[in-house]
Amino acid sequence: MEINLRQNIKTGYPAFRDKSIARIACVSGLTEDHAGEAAAPAISVIMPALNAEAHLARAVASVQVQTRSDWELIIADDGSCDGTLALADSLAKADSRIRVLPPTDSDAHGAAAARNKAMATARGRYLAFLDADDEWLPDKLRLQVGRMEAEALALTFTGFWRDRGVRRYEVKVPPRVTREALLRGNVMGTLTVVCDREQLGDVAFPDLSLRQDYALWLSLLCRTEAAQALQAPLAVSHVTPGSLSSNRLRATRATWRVYREFAGLGRLAAAGCLTSHLAGRVWRG
Repeated sequence: MEINLRQNIKTGYPAFRDKSIARIACVSGLTEDHAGEAAAPAISVIMPALNAEAHLARAVASVQVQTRSDWELIIADDGSCDGTLALADSLAKADSRIRVLPPTDSDAHGAAAARNKAMATARGRYLAFLDADDEWLPDKLRLQVGRMEAEALALTFTGFWRDRGVRRYEVKVPPRVTREALLRGNVMGTLTVVCDREQLGDVAFPDLSLRQDYALWLSLLCRTEAAQALQAPLAVSHVTPGSLSSNRLRATRATWRVYREFAGLGRLAAAGCLTSHLAGRVWRG
């Protein structure tokens, strides 16, 4: 089934990004109780959160305005010391599709641990990932999961926008990627990935502070031939100064570790893949 994605997306770069969460909820009727929906959701949205009070409402709103509504959102707080947990709790009280997992102690254990904790409680067949400072376009789940259901796809990703505050641009992706191709550069943005647990089995992020997503995608591609893409941009990645992903040197070291320790590459092969990966980063921006 061929879908003209660019004609079917309701909006381009999110028109709702400057609206308040209260206005979005009021207009869309999102604050009503969904407790009567007893059936397990098809989609579990996994959201780790650490000191995300400034951006959490925006990320949650982008899930709530999805044109496909059979989802649950699991917010796993990783030991925030701001108002993140209180805000998450208030959002969950207004929408029963949202669940909040408080930290077990005051320490931050990393995004991988928070995601794994959320996935351990997830009820959906499909896992989708969204960080607390990013957002989705309204048609993302409808288009992406709809295609997965229609074509029995195990692993998919999409294009996305990268927003650096002063400028934003589209990050384009290939129509599909194999494990061999992914070793030469990660084109699968975490905020765009959806995986089918029924086909892929257990999904867990390795315990890494950086590039745990890349390591997981490489692992999943040992279980399926390729990841298929919806090339239209269906999400927005907000890059904030000082974030883990914005530190290029740390990210490069983490990528090297993925190649050597998780992919099992020798030094020469790892060096070749890293060179290709860095060149791709420069090209994609």
